[in-house]
Amino acid sequence: MTENYPGSDQPSRPPEYESSRSPEYQPVEHEPVDPHTADPRPVEPHRVASAPHGQVWSYPTSGGQAYPPPTPAPAPPEGTSRPARTALIAAVTAAVVGGGIGAGTVAAFDNGKTRTVASLPQTNQTAPIAAKIDGSISAAAAHIQPSVVTIDVSGSQEQGNGSGVIIRDSGYILTNDHVVSVAAGGGTMTVITHDGQQAKATIVGRDTSDDLAVIKVSGLKNLAAATFAKSSALVVGQTVVAVGAPLGLSDTVTSGIVSSTARPVRSGDSDQAVFDAVQTDAAINPGNSGGPLVDLNGNVVGINAAIATANSGGLQIPGQSQESGSIGIGFAIPSDEASRIAGQLIDTGKATHAILGVKVSGQQSSASSTTGATLTEVDANSPAQKVGLKGGDVVTQVDTQRIDDADALIAAVRSHAPGDTVTVTYLRGGASKTARITLGTGSD
Repeated sequence: MTENYPGSDQPSRPPEYESSRSPEYQPVEHEPVDPHTADPRPVEPHRVASAPHGQVWSYPTSGGQAYPPPTPAPAPPEGTSRPARTALIAAVTAAVVGGGIGAGTVAAFDNGKTRTVASLPQTNQTAPIAAKIDGSISAAAAHIQPSVVTIDVSGSQEQGNGSGVIIRDSGYILTNDHVVSVAAGGGTMTVITHDGQQAKATIVGRDTSDDLAVIKVSGLKNLAAATFAKSSALVVGQTVVAVGAPLGLSDTVTSGIVSSTARPVRSGDSDQAVFDAVQTDAAINPGNSGGPLVDLNGNVVGINAAIATANSGGLQIPGQSQESGSIGIGFAIPSDEASRIAGQLIDTGKATHAILGVKVSGQQSSASSTTGATLTEVDANSPAQKVGLKGGDVVTQVDTQRIDDADALIAAVRSHAPGDTVTVTYLRGGASKTARITLGTGSD
């Protein structure tokens, strides 16, 4: 079975990704990136207030400021059933340790409107290959800043700004899909470069499943394409630098460390983007969406896309509205995944994703103490069916990555390319089994 997403300007969330959580999700606009010449950039996160029973509350923003909802949305009644989701999954090779993010996560685009993302499971992973970390923050910033742009977006009813990264000196720019979606229905995008040049941009291709998009500008001189580093080589504790235009402040540089290398996260306009994110404590705020997260050599290791926020409160600056802003939990789309998708968008205008060909449920029977993703249905002639997986099987691991729920399985598969072979560990009748599966191909 193939994951299909509508080609409308405001993509709807496919039924196969209907999760047990039922909050309204609102995506943020981001710029497309060029995978052939540069690395993906970090994206602006959205803000979300935590809520009971796994619900996420979104609240509008204005001028980069967030306002908490006057009255929390009512929690769903106890025992409410959760619909199954079809996991036509693409994946990444990452080891995941489960948990639960107490606060909500949101994709961020500074457009006076916040689009929310559901609470996500926590994971921790270390990569087997150590990345070079022999640079300095100032050197990394100096290297990447010429490749970072600010994107001003206007639509029929909203406007805002995001960030992007130049991936080809011919004018291709990678950003978040939620950044460009505001302009997809007849709006406009203006790109401002590090040296002050400006030009109108057009959309080359969008991938709602990964919250990525590529746009293009013409007529600008001396564009500097970014370079990519392998996100699979990142290690927890490694220093990283984020560059973008938070709250419209172009060329803003923040730094921190890699907090996790594979955190399942949902983002995008309709909450259908699911990916194993690089988590960082580098400050990311609305306007950073689509911008790059780089290593100390100034090479792109991720595209900033979302942040987690707690309930509003604490100290306030006089004259400013309540806003939690960055609390040190930001998420970036890994460069390995972003560069592959960007290349496809430039070549064909569309992206392909790895799939298992199954429908999954995020939770199991209350009598079970085992976490995992329960298969509710296996598509005929799918990669999963060919190796003998059946409905009722509970997937607990993909390669070395722990699977806690449906989102973790979707993200793990989506992080891989079609044709990759993975080892899936699953439970059937209480017994643990494994299967080698060659992932199929699904188009966005």
